[in-house]
Amino acid sequence: MLRRRFLAWAYSPENDRAPGMTCLRAIGALAEGGPWVEATQHDSKGCGANMRVTPVGLVPGLSDDQRAGVAQFQAALTHGHPTGLAASELTAYAVYWLRGGLAPADLLAALRDRCDEQRKNYRGDWLGELWRRHSGENWRRPVVDSPEVFIAKGWDECAVALDKVAAGLAAGRFEGDPCLVTGAGWIAEEALATALYCYLISPDEPVTVLGRAAASSGDSDSIACLAGAFAGAARGLGAWPAGWQTQIEYADRLVKLGTAWD
Repeated sequence: MLRRRFLAWAYSPENDRAPGMTCLRAIGALAEGGPWVEATQHDSKGCGANMRVTPVGLVPGLSDDQRAGVAQFQAALTHGHPTGLAASELTAYAVYWLRGGLAPADLLAALRDRCDEQRKNYRGDWLGELWRRHSGENWRRPVVDSPEVFIAKGWDECAVALDKVAAGLAAGRFEGDPCLVTGAGWIAEEALATALYCYLISPDEPVTVLGRAAASSGDSDSIACLAGAFAGAARGLGAWPAGWQTQIEYADRLVKLGTAWD
C-alpha cells in the first residue's frame, strides 16, 4: 500500500513542492517494479525520511512493534540509512507520547531512553535484508558485520543529536537561529533535534514554536513540519488560531482523518 501511494504521489499534479532528489530517485526505481530494498537510496538519511512520519504517531490501535516497524519501513522505502530509520521511529513516538499526555518536560528523556533500549533491535520482519544492501541478484559485501551493528549506528547518531537538544535547553540562550544549536535539519536526526529544540523552548506557545522553526536558517519547512506536529499532538486542534484551520491546504481531508482517528 505504501509503495502504491508513494508512486501515486510522485506522478500527481498536486506534487508541486519540489521534493528531494532522494525521494524522486527511490520512487523512480520503485516504479520499475523491482524489490524495494534495491530501490531505496542506501546512503541517504535525509529528513524526507521522518518529516512525513508524524501520522504514524496518531494511528490508533497499533502495538508498540507495529508503530515502530511501520515508522521505520516508510522511511526505508526511500532512505536506507540506519539513522533515517531510527529518527523516523523517534519522531513517530514523540507524536504518539505527546498525544497520549506525556508532559513535554519528560519527552526528551523518554526519547533518549528509547535510543538506548532499541539500539540493537533490527526489525527484520519489516526491513528484511536491507542491512546487507542488496543489489540485483547478487549480495554486495556488507559494510557492517551484522544487522545489529547496522541499526546501532542510527540510534547512536540520534542519541548524539538529542544530547545537543539537552545541552541547548540547559544553556538557556534561546535568542537567534535554532539551527546554530542543533543543526540545519537537512538530515533526519538534525530535523528531529531542531524541531524538538524549537518546541521544547516554549511548548505552551504553539504559534511561537511554529514561527521559530519556520524562520530558522536551515531546512525550515521540514523543521516547522515536525515542530508543529509536536505542538499539535500535545494540544490538539485548539493549538492553532481558528482561521488557520480553514486556510491550510487540504483542510477538509485533514479534519476528516483527524476526526476518524480521535
